[in-house]
Amino acid sequence: MSIETMLAFFAVALLLAFVPGPDNVFVMIQAALRGRNAGLLVVLGLCTGLIVHTTAVALGVAVIFQKSQLAFSLLKYAGSVYLVYLAWQAFRAKPMNDEESENPTNPAVDGAKLYLRGILMNITNPKVSIFFLAFLPQFVDRQAGHVSLQMFALGGIFILAALLAFSVMTVVAASFGARFGQSPRVQKNMNRLAGVVFLGLAAKLATAER
Repeated sequence: MSIETMLAFFAVALLLAFVPGPDNVFVMIQAALRGRNAGLLVVLGLCTGLIVHTTAVALGVAVIFQKSQLAFSLLKYAGSVYLVYLAWQAFRAKPMNDEESENPTNPAVDGAKLYLRGILMNITNPKVSIFFLAFLPQFVDRQAGHVSLQMFALGGIFILAALLAFSVMTVVAASFGARFGQSPRVQKNMNRLAGVVFLGLAAKLATAER
């Protein structure tokens, strides 16, 4: 691939990363509720999930979700159930200050959970694989050969763009949370809003079509 092609792809990927969707909404909610470091851990998890989707497209596995209604449905319903679980957790969450004082947690364990949460959030959405399957080949130069390697390269560029865009969103959302989310009442309302958003995302994923 030429430098021009890679730069054009990066510009488009960066623009797409800023378009409101389940992943960036999820990042902003976590950053607003838990802070910048928590948001960045979720971002790393989401980008790790993108590695899985890139590999699936490069190796042809993603075609299964495009061709098989059963495979697509199983994965999207699994994602929906996970989002409902996150909504349930958000609705029952206590204000951060009260919870921390009563039940101190291990930051390393909590960080691992946030990272895993980002991975699961991303890989249980079959729409991402299908999007990659439709989007990445448009920038592949088939005459140059090594199509799979080009797919991996494009996936890496997309991940870099997503990492940059999601990190910016994380900083903005964390600043908002730090400024307005200190009181227990505000935190409680933010958790309720997060629960409603997660339920909305679950409903949207459950009704998604290929």
